[in-house]
Amino acid sequence: MTDAAHTPPEETYSYLGPAGTFTEAALKQVPDAAGKHWRSVNNVGEALADVTSGRSVAAMIAIENSVEGGVSATQDALATVPGLRIIGEYLVPVNFVLVARPGTALGDVRIVNAHPVAYAQSRGWLERELPDHGHIPATSNVQAAASLFEGSQADAAVAPPGITEHLDLEVLARDIGDNPNAVTRFVLVSRSRILAEPTGADKTSLIVELPDDEPGSLLAMLEQFSTRGVNLSLLESRPIGDALGRYRFVVDLDGHIADERVADALLGLRRTSPNVIFLGSYPRADRREVSYHSRYDDEIFIEARDWLRGLLSGEPD
Repeated sequence: MTDAAHTPPEETYSYLGPAGTFTEAALKQVPDAAGKHWRSVNNVGEALADVTSGRSVAAMIAIENSVEGGVSATQDALATVPGLRIIGEYLVPVNFVLVARPGTALGDVRIVNAHPVAYAQSRGWLERELPDHGHIPATSNVQAAASLFEGSQADAAVAPPGITEHLDLEVLARDIGDNPNAVTRFVLVSRSRILAEPTGADKTSLIVELPDDEPGSLLAMLEQFSTRGVNLSLLESRPIGDALGRYRFVVDLDGHIADERVADALLGLRRTSPNVIFLGSYPRADRREVSYHSRYDDEIFIEARDWLRGLLSGEPD
């Protein structure tokens, strides 16, 4: 990747830095980003501001973790920042090492610096191996390690496995994550309105508000998907913030907006919800083909529309 000071926006990608973060590992999976300028930012808001202002062509942000669930800061930002589209998703296995300044032994560690999410995912190991330790929160996994050289009171830090490629630190323990199968899902966000062609292994992301806080509202929303054979891979609620009891729903569904069953479900949502935000249709990171019952094939929806059109135009049976 380049690091030119005056790289044009179409050659710039933003990511949560500094170098060595899991977000950078996700960006390394993007073929179009290879050889381009990668702009390190401090948080999701700054990354998305780069995109909306035109400073960057796209930004890589974390949206979901297999252990912690959805990343609320990302979900809320996508709901409130207009003009954004998800153009791809990427999976990064997540594990951690405990690092310290050279000469530090595990028995010397009393205080640990760690990003809150990393701390939550390694807390079992830390409490078992360092039962009397204290915790200082960090803004990122790499910053937790870098702070050891910046006058931090911490003796050690929870960091990504590749941290020693960037900082002169000793690894006190490896694989300290409590869940060896932990994975974080990242999405590449841009302002592009060009939809990726359907592949048969696609995902569509939406944010949907309920019309009323009354019995059956959530069921009515879910029925738009279930009656069309559309599977949901993510459904999380987030407070809208204007009043108690008012929620929006973050939805990932299997399929592409070009699929008839998905398009029909979106039409149903649009009729029943005061606000539907389409965040994009894009290939699944795992490339797993979407399966559904044959009664929801595109041809079934097309035939039904043709039948109705014939009735309205008076065509003979």
